[in-house]
Amino acid sequence: EHVVEALNPQKDVDGVTNTNVANLWKQTRSDHSKFCVPCTPRSAMRILKAANIPLDGKNAVVVGRSNIVGLPVTKLLMNENATVTVAHSHTKDLPALLRSADIIVAAIGKAKFITKDMVRQGAVIVDVGINADPETGKMCGDVDFQQVADLCEMITPVPGGVGPLTICSLMENTIDCYLRTHNTK
Repeated sequence: EHVVEALNPQKDVDGVTNTNVANLWKQTRSDHSKFCVPCTPRSAMRILKAANIPLDGKNAVVVGRSNIVGLPVTKLLMNENATVTVAHSHTKDLPALLRSADIIVAAIGKAKFITKDMVRQGAVIVDVGINADPETGKMCGDVDFQQVADLCEMITPVPGGVGPLTICSLMENTIDCYLRTHNTK
């Protein structure tokens, strides 16, 4: 935490300093022109918007409550008027909660944790997880993609889903910080 707080918030391209976290939580809409939003949550939202997934009034469940992904994506979904539930390792009857979700953001950090019996037909899933498949050793997400994909209106793959856009968001945040620092934005 001491290292993170030593960063100048104006140069915090990951959006992790207390100043930028506070700025995110003070926002009531999706105007992030004065601070950086953490890259992975920004990318998850970009995917939902690019796929024309309506968020207003939708029931979203974020599985994971990390400061890097779970909590920021929760706030970004709330800014779009989604009704958001944050689930975690102590959530009672997580499968039933997930079956009620229109949108699931999986950021729990457990390989193939979300299975077919936890997802309703027509759900939208953004899988943020990066794990090693215990059977093959290959990269996989928090969602068992092969089991769940046929049920979903949309699902992001791992690898190749949120990851590449996270890199793009990092570059955008870097450019935005530069422009703000030089008073051109």
